[in-house]
Amino acid sequence: MQGQRGVAAWTLVRFVFGLSLALGHGLPKVTGNMAGFAEGVAKLGFPFPTFFAWCAALSELVGGLLVAVGLFTRPAALVAACTLAVALYRHRVDPFGTLEKALVFLTVFLAVVLAGPGPWSLDAKVRRRL
Repeated sequence: MQGQRGVAAWTLVRFVFGLSLALGHGLPKVTGNMAGFAEGVAKLGFPFPTFFAWCAALSELVGGLLVAVGLFTRPAALVAACTLAVALYRHRVDPFGTLEKALVFLTVFLAVVLAGPGPWSLDAKVRRRL
């Protein structure tokens, strides 16, 4: 990505996908029926399903917000990507339209892990101050 347009484009992708994961997926889990979500986690064979349900929900909420603002971006994106990989596995037998959402989020968050937050991020601002 070269130039200001590339920086703006990457920032837009990071912000929109981070905020979408946080507000569209993480927040409803945290404020909704955690017991129902934990049942789904138990069906996947996870031990301590309530614990792992909370881990997944918080990785989406907190990880998404951190990616959106570009703070601790790579670790936050990696944790969220792990959760999204489980979501992709969970939806592997669903119609492609359902599977696609997990696949697209996973792809973008892996790209964030690889590319980093870019110069328009809180990580970059912190690095400049150090």
